[in-house]
Amino acid sequence: MIADAQEDERLTFARPGGGRFQIGPASLRVMRGYLQNLPRKTEAGGVLLGRHIADSLDVVVDEVTVPMRGDRRERYRFWRAHEPHQGVIDRAWRESGGTCTYLGEWHTHPEPVPTPSKVDRNDWRRKLREDRFSGIVFFVILGTREVRVWEGSQGGTTLLPLSNA
Repeated sequence: MIADAQEDERLTFARPGGGRFQIGPASLRVMRGYLQNLPRKTEAGGVLLGRHIADSLDVVVDEVTVPMRGDRRERYRFWRAHEPHQGVIDRAWRESGGTCTYLGEWHTHPEPVPTPSKVDRNDWRRKLREDRFSGIVFFVILGTREVRVWEGSQGGTTLLPLSNA
């Protein structure tokens, strides 16, 4: 049986310092289910879970959380409630024996080619300064036509765009 091309589709981006950032097919399918392709659809988002590939700079997103109780969604804003998403992060870490970890955040925008808003950039920089994570974090925005990704380092303020690989 020939699999549907979109069913196996994954997105791969080149990281500025080398290596690749890849969003696996299951995660991509879940996130695309929340695209803001109609005027009544609100922003959605969650966290990225996956792995750092040993002996390389490659990172793979295997799972994502989706909007949960406590999240707030509007046409041009998404606020993620900390507790329910953190519970998923903690469970994934435990059940994987420490191989599935928090990689970053994702959300949607109601525009073809997404551009981070001033609110997005300020929030991302605050996360880089204040949150605890494994050194590098990724920020994904899904537009109605394209997906774009940025990365930042813990303690830093610079957000580097990733290019399609």
